[in-house]
Amino acid sequence: MPESFPSTVGARLKSAREKKGISLRDIAARTRISVMSLEALERGDLSRLPGGIFTRSFVRTYAAEVGLDPQRTIQDFIAQLPQETAAGTRQPSALEDGEALESERRAVETAVRLVLVSLPIAGLVVYYGMRSAPEAPPAAPTAVVSSAEPGRGADPDFDRGPTSELSRGSDPVPAAVTPAQPASLTLNISPKGPCWLSLTVDGQPSFSGLMNPGEQRQVTAREEILLNIGDAGVFAYTLNGAPGRPLGAPGEVVSRRITLADYKNYLAP
Repeated sequence: MPESFPSTVGARLKSAREKKGISLRDIAARTRISVMSLEALERGDLSRLPGGIFTRSFVRTYAAEVGLDPQRTIQDFIAQLPQETAAGTRQPSALEDGEALESERRAVETAVRLVLVSLPIAGLVVYYGMRSAPEAPPAAPTAVVSSAEPGRGADPDFDRGPTSELSRGSDPVPAAVTPAQPASLTLNISPKGPCWLSLTVDGQPSFSGLMNPGEQRQVTAREEILLNIGDAGVFAYTLNGAPGRPLGAPGEVVSRRITLADYKNYLAP
């Protein structure tokens, strides 16, 4: 009886790997793709894969390792996807554009909320400022000198004594210093292991590809940075010179949006 041909690309990749007697760890070591992502690819679990060009690259690399035609395997993989997922795989920039639009919408909503909150406060400030305006200013020092007893006004030490003592005994009160919000975000990336990465800076794609240990990449944004990370466990970075906190577990695929308003939430404690 002829052997049945696997119906899905993931099952086809797994069957080809097992026929060659290759383990998932062997594939991971040669392709620098995590075992977790390879297992998800064999199961067809797209929720555990980064999507877009990352997933297509995984399929192409895996197919080449087990002796399948990479281009044909990619075509079959896209054909098996749901319509909306296939569209996202062919055009990964659509997701980034949607995230940028969502970011702009949130920024507008935040600005409107700030205006609504600040209007009553501004009204109270104006109201109390107008109430306090008619109050008479304190009496000028000359009025005190003119009403002094005869003879004392001619004594310069007597007239300026209390004032000079006060001026010598008072220290200037330092003004409260409020930390200024930075004008930009500087992200420096130096992964601890092979890591797939996609960067979008202020709505514009900046980088998409594999970074290896020892490599570094720095980007600067005026408002926000969008990250799609293929292996959060090896992703290491600093924000404005400060170490960043871990963004996920080893092998985990994550997406993060860092802005000027919340970048401190991503700093290590």
